[in-house]
Amino acid sequence: MNDKRGEDTHFGFEQVPAAEKAQRVRGVFDAVADKYDVMNDLMSLGLHRVWKRYAVAVAQVEEGDRVLDIAAGTGDLTRVFARQAGARGLVVHSDINEAMLRRGRERLEDEGLLVPSLLADAQALPLPDASFDVVSAAFGLRNMTDKQAALAEMARVTKPGGRLVVLEFSKVAAPLAPVYDWYSFNFLPKLGQWIAGNGESYRYLAESIRMHPDQKTLKSMMKTAGFAHVDVHDLAAGIVALHVGVRC
Repeated sequence: MNDKRGEDTHFGFEQVPAAEKAQRVRGVFDAVADKYDVMNDLMSLGLHRVWKRYAVAVAQVEEGDRVLDIAAGTGDLTRVFARQAGARGLVVHSDINEAMLRRGRERLEDEGLLVPSLLADAQALPLPDASFDVVSAAFGLRNMTDKQAALAEMARVTKPGGRLVVLEFSKVAAPLAPVYDWYSFNFLPKLGQWIAGNGESYRYLAESIRMHPDQKTLKSMMKTAGFAHVDVHDLAAGIVALHVGVRC
């Protein structure tokens, strides 16, 4: 992995030392963890549930599979994967943020799902090579300091022929951009302040989406990381994109 600790990176639109970004992102999610699911429903009008169901369908997890759910947060994908993989499989619920991981673990336990939870940085996964059939990352990649390093780690732990599923905000179709920008930078922070008591965290969300690689760039990055074949599925006119890569 490249050591980028001495370099600057972006935190939303702000340039910050790379070594500080993870801590600042952690602060964002510590602040909103308790209201995270409610805000997801409100700001997407429930569409995040449709996007996640689509990602789960494309992931094609089968009974007995080993699955790593990165940036799993409150566990929306983890709990579906756990039921699909069954008792013979293994699903790991992983996140760098302890508050989000704890919230997700509570939800999983409430549903009778006992899966291991792993507090880990996706850029340095404490896991063996080629150990998972499916790796997923839903709405988490854009928050990672070194996305290419994180993708390389995801490739490392994926079995040859296994799949990486990345669900993330992306570049919206041009005709919708003005309306989407108004919603993102005017309405969304106000909604975050009203519901979660934290408008700045949702301003960061809007900014981080604009700084995230577009569909074509992310596809290229996944190929560089070691995924030989990458398909891109635009959802909601490109507001969200699902990238699916097959490990070499």
